Amino acid sequence: MTRPHSSSASQSADKFAVTPWMDRLGRILYERPGLMRSLAQMETRLYADELEERPVVSPIWVSGLARSGSTVLLELLADHPEVATQRYRDFPPVFTPIFWNKLVDYMPGKEEAPSERAHGDRIYVTSESPEAFEEPVWMSFFPHLHKRVWDETFGCKDSHPEFEAFLAAHIRKVLFVRDGTRYLAKANYNVTRLSYLLKMFPDARFVVPVRGPVWHVASLMKQHRLFVQGETEHPEARAHLARAGHFEFGLDRVPINCGDEDVASAVMQLWAEGREAEGWALQWAEVYAYVARACESDPALSEAVFFLRYEELCERPAEVMERVLGHCGLTPSVEVLQRAQRRLRPPDYYAPDFTPGELHAIRDRTAPVASYFGYGPSS
Repeated sequence: MTRPHSSSASQSADKFAVTPWMDRLGRILYERPGLMRSLAQMETRLYADELEERPVVSPIWVSGLARSGSTVLLELLADHPEVATQRYRDFPPVFTPIFWNKLVDYMPGKEEAPSERAHGDRIYVTSESPEAFEEPVWMSFFPHLHKRVWDETFGCKDSHPEFEAFLAAHIRKVLFVRDGTRYLAKANYNVTRLSYLLKMFPDARFVVPVRGPVWHVASLMKQHRLFVQGETEHPEARAHLARAGHFEFGLDRVPINCGDEDVASAVMQLWAEGREAEGWALQWAEVYAYVARACESDPALSEAVFFLRYEELCERPAEVMERVLGHCGLTPSVEVLQRAQRRLRPPDYYAPDFTPGELHAIRDRTAPVASYFGYGPSS
């Protein structure tokens, strides 16, 4: 794979810097998980009447392997007037969005120009941009998550009443704070939890973005190198990303364990041996084979899931987004379709540059699953 010029890479790494106040507040809160949950429960009691008026109706989750287009989907869907989602401004105190947002609203405002996020992927954000912050809630109740040896899947037979009540209340809080009627979250790790979420919310809707494995692996490798450098130059970023529940890349990278410890171990071993492309290809195949099998075995889940090929979204943005809105049960929105049409195009700021051996390994590891989603050998 081609590598970025050193000065350009250093500038990208600077985007990982975390402001001291955010690092300190995050450390105080996330070293005290019991305190965070107690404050959240106090918030739930204090705003019980307001939350009662915010029913959880057909929540929407965007869930897939990182670098599949999930952030673009989140941003496009978040523009819909019915939708409420978490934003950058909600972190670190994501457990108490009402308390925190009321405090932030009292703070002096200042002009904020959009800046490119640390991923260096031409996505520009502000504190008001939607972001993925549901994972800390899951991690608080299930501390085993993102530990390689543990099965990270949740199915329709799982039952965790305390967590389920907490998540439902959390969703209501986001609806209240954002004055929306439909909850939306980008939560890539939920790709192994769709059946469980459907059990909790039988009218839920899921959008699972899929991307051709060759380009997808190239993007994953590029991001991992960037995150390793960013966390090395800015050690506070490593803790910050762990608090937010991001273990896809960087120094704490952990594969998604879809219930087969041997596969997760194999991915780790390939990465340890420097066979990055093959390790990512095996992870791609494992994640998308898992969700495909889950849908095939459960007609209700199959109906709730919309598989979206990233390439089709880039080629026909308005048409594909219209189908996404229909699947999610959102009213038609000309604004969302027009924004998709203006914004989306295939990435041109990098390109796969694999050796013949790496290409063979990617195709060998992914071919059956890639074919299931309509991808040929060159995808």
